[in-house]
Amino acid sequence: MSGHSKWSTIKRQKGAKDAARGAVFTKLGNAIAVAARGGDDPTTNFSLRLAIDKAKAANMPSANIQRSIDRGSGKLGGDQIQEVMYEGYGPGGVAVLVECATDNINRTYPEVKLAFSKHGGNIAEKGAVAFQFDQKGMIRIKGGGDDLMLQVIEAGAEDIANEGQESVVYTDPKELAKVRDALKEAGNEISEAELTFVPNNTIEVTDASTAGKIMRMMDALEDIDDVSNTHVNFEIDDALLDKQD
Repeated sequence: MSGHSKWSTIKRQKGAKDAARGAVFTKLGNAIAVAARGGDDPTTNFSLRLAIDKAKAANMPSANIQRSIDRGSGKLGGDQIQEVMYEGYGPGGVAVLVECATDNINRTYPEVKLAFSKHGGNIAEKGAVAFQFDQKGMIRIKGGGDDLMLQVIEAGAEDIANEGQESVVYTDPKELAKVRDALKEAGNEISEAELTFVPNNTIEVTDASTAGKIMRMMDALEDIDDVSNTHVNFEIDDALLDKQD
């Protein structure tokens, strides 16, 4: 799961910068709208609760959040936001899943395809890449230690990994809500909780040139407003990442 964790950390750093300039609100709004299709009450719609929590963490205004809920639930009319997953390969043969939330696939698909092709990748047929990943629930918690590990086991999680000042907990997708709430009730500070895709195996990228092409491709994908999440199977050494800064 290390490949997921590394890219997850990079995305969070990028997301923090985007949030600081308000550039992330479109993505967050789309995610809320998609979740709201399952009901506009966050107390009974866990996916919506997660999307709202993420938006609040990025300081998205309450009015924007409510407007996104109303849009997703159909109260505002207009084109509905829908989810679509694109699959592709990047430089070095790395596998990439691209989750999108869009009201116009005819706009989104060419943008995603261009981000791949412009940086040495290519979009793949449905199913060609997804089999290399498993869907998991992911919870990011401040701190670590033996006490947290025991709480994680008691909550019914599958795995826990340390990431510096935080721990990343993985769950069965259907158990995400239960485990998150149990860990929160135990007094833990949860910074993030979401459904994600974890690679079965990772590709280690050791060439600086290839690493640069991959990161430019991933930046291009992440910069598309309709892209809500990306998942990868590569592992890039920190030393190579530093060269890209």
